[in-house]
Amino acid sequence: MTDSPAPLPTPPTHYNTPRYGLVALVALTTVLLDQLSKGWILSTFTPGDIKPVISGLFNLTLTFNPGAAFGLWTGLSDGWRQLLLSLTVLIALAVVLFFLRQPTHRGRLSQIALAAILGGAIGNIVDRLRLGAVVDFIDIYLGSSHWPAFNIADSAICVGVAILILLPQSKTTPKNA
Repeated sequence: MTDSPAPLPTPPTHYNTPRYGLVALVALTTVLLDQLSKGWILSTFTPGDIKPVISGLFNLTLTFNPGAAFGLWTGLSDGWRQLLLSLTVLIALAVVLFFLRQPTHRGRLSQIALAAILGGAIGNIVDRLRLGAVVDFIDIYLGSSHWPAFNIADSAICVGVAILILLPQSKTTPKNA
């Protein structure tokens, strides 16, 4: 009788399924940190207040953004702006949920990045539903050149997207999972 080679081991099931617990934890933590920071800013600042944190670079302030990222669509009438923002948010959430199910995005870091994007989007949606605008309070500047004010949700979205862009993608089962 000839010994046949042992069958190749199958990858653990966690390689093949999204980590919904991890995604939920990161997304909920992002929403919580975002909403707590905005709550503190709303209770401490009035619109236009500025508190220097690092002189010449970083202030805390309170602004409300009725538009999309970086003030996009603020010039539209309220009805059109809300419609475009709602459609954009729904499309973004659908894209994130779609990517969570893709084999190339099942590694731990990829799932964390997608969860950060999801949590950031939810954090800003909460503002829109509660206040009709997003609370922004981080003011980064150099001299008299200011980047548009942003918040923790915006930061989570940007960091999540940057990770996805920089993360090498493989067409096979992730090895770093």
